[in-house]
Amino acid sequence: MTLALRNSGGDRGGDRHADHVLDVVRSGLHEEANDIVARSWSRCLNEYRLHPDKLHEPAFVSRQDLEARRERHADVIDCARYEMTSLYQQLGDSESAVVLTDTDGVIVHMVSSTEFGAEMGPLGLRAGGKWSEVDAGTNGMGTCLAAAAPISVRREDHFFTQFTGLTCSAVPVFDPSGNIAAVLDVTSRSSMMQQHLLVLLGMTARMIENRLIDRRFRDAYPVHFHSRPEFVYTLHEGRLAVDGDGSILAANRSALFQLGLQTIDEIRTRRVEDLFQSSLEDMLQRSSQSSFHPVVTFRANAALRYFAVARRPATDAVVPRTNVPSVTHVPTPGTVSATPAARSATRLAAVRAAAEPTFKDARLTAHLATARRVIARQTPVLLSGETGAGKEVFARAVHEGSPHASGAFVAINCASLPETLIESELFGYRAGAFTGAQRTGRRGKILQADGGTLFLDEIADMPLDLQARLLRVLDERQVTPLGTEDTHPVDFQLISASHQRLPELVREGRFREDLYYRLAGIELALPALRERADKRDIIQGVLEAEAGAGISLSPEAERMLMAYSWPGNIRQLRHVLRTAAALADGRMIVCDNLPSLQAEGIAPAPLVPALPAAAAPAAEAQEAEEQATAAAPKLNLIQANERQVLLQMLEHHRWNVSNVAKALEVSRNTLYRKLHKLHIEISHPD
Repeated sequence: MTLALRNSGGDRGGDRHADHVLDVVRSGLHEEANDIVARSWSRCLNEYRLHPDKLHEPAFVSRQDLEARRERHADVIDCARYEMTSLYQQLGDSESAVVLTDTDGVIVHMVSSTEFGAEMGPLGLRAGGKWSEVDAGTNGMGTCLAAAAPISVRREDHFFTQFTGLTCSAVPVFDPSGNIAAVLDVTSRSSMMQQHLLVLLGMTARMIENRLIDRRFRDAYPVHFHSRPEFVYTLHEGRLAVDGDGSILAANRSALFQLGLQTIDEIRTRRVEDLFQSSLEDMLQRSSQSSFHPVVTFRANAALRYFAVARRPATDAVVPRTNVPSVTHVPTPGTVSATPAARSATRLAAVRAAAEPTFKDARLTAHLATARRVIARQTPVLLSGETGAGKEVFARAVHEGSPHASGAFVAINCASLPETLIESELFGYRAGAFTGAQRTGRRGKILQADGGTLFLDEIADMPLDLQARLLRVLDERQVTPLGTEDTHPVDFQLISASHQRLPELVREGRFREDLYYRLAGIELALPALRERADKRDIIQGVLEAEAGAGISLSPEAERMLMAYSWPGNIRQLRHVLRTAAALADGRMIVCDNLPSLQAEGIAPAPLVPALPAAAAPAAEAQEAEEQATAAAPKLNLIQANERQVLLQMLEHHRWNVSNVAKALEVSRNTLYRKLHKLHIEISHPD
């Protein structure tokens, strides 16, 4: 309880409030106690020469001044606009306003109901209103600016008597340089304690700060990290903006805290190698190989472990690569402009051109390019594939190369939620909508995905009655949370996935046909791990993610992993390698460290040379040739030699028929006919 409320019971008139303010300041209590409100009262009386009982006339800046301020703080306002609307929806209080002021305490943006806004306007609570302490005495916005700290000013905590019916809670919003860029405030008639609201405001401020880093450093390499992998890509992650040479340009508050640094200036003198035992290029390469799942790194000169993801800049254009011709992209006339729509179009072109393949498997690379191309035209994507095959990883890669990459990627597993909770998770609810609901209500996943991508995993497990509501949202692009009749427009990309065949469920009457056709703008089948041409790369990438770069596989263990069929796919692989790393305890992983595979009787596969036989030692080449000749059907000498050459090329290209066809400069159909003629079996044609 603040000094302002001590010995101040009951409903007081204006005189009693003014007397209380004067008594606190004159008694000197504000100098003895660490009380933000009392010290603010002292400033109002002694420095600004204000009087608590004098009728306060609200002050406003001119329309021209307001527009100039909005222009000056355009990036802050743009980053805050969506988050403020989301916070207002979470509060579910029609007699409240979410307010953003500049560093002079002038309101530059506000979200409220029409009725509350009209009622509060005469008090100065509208765009252009001046709420610094000099102009409005002790209040949430002005006192937050003066104290540079979160503050709740409840009712009689206000300096002026006419504001004692309001409660204001405010937090500072910091720019990437560590300076206050704005103040975020919630003003209402609530008499409740405001701790929970300050937490919500603090979270919202951090979201705005993260967006501001992304906006002001679009040419930088973003690095996301945390000591726990599940917190990467969340509000709690540390975020860095890194220059191409590895220099740190900016960091959020979570990054400073996790690295044990106090100020932005401290981190701006560092490079990535000064913070982590990895270079920027190493992080970029390993992040790409892991499909942008967090990879392990360690604190420089310390044993602290972090999980990190590094990405290329949002504005990264096409960079000419070895053996790749340079292409100049000419923007369509009228595309390059200062308008938001034009910026979005330009960003889309850059993303399309710059997006690198996330996977080394030719089929997945082709699927990824297709998915990114169609989703850019608002076509929904439906993924099918076995459980654990990496459908969410693929969906995230599609999102990262899409026009909505700067928005949120919101994933929900329809099979993991109780049927009674799916509706509230998807559509959200207002405070008190049902028994057990949170007091503040909740934004649904669809609203969270506004401006980004909604990923519905295991969509086949969604109940039929809920499928009808989802279909309506997809058609109307509007959401109505539970317990309210208010509708909210949404703009998101849709990716859904299932390990079941939806057309079969439609025929059985277990899935709505109209919803299936709405989801399946294009349907892509993802290969299982055993079918992947990049299986060896996946094994190495997962091993690094689970155990760090210092752990290696013995040749026998690697062959055992390659020979296994992996019915649980990548999810099973992660568990197996995590167990193996623990059993190896820092040493090389051997077959004995793979007990689950040994229990199934998996033996190491024969060693396959990674290069053509011509590049291998003579003895190995001769042995491989003898084995191939012995296994081959009866062919004439020319056919036998041709068969052996093709087998060597297939081994060299890891049985990727497309790559072999390109190397031979023939079509895939021609190559398939030749393989069939030479009795070379391809189990899974690409």
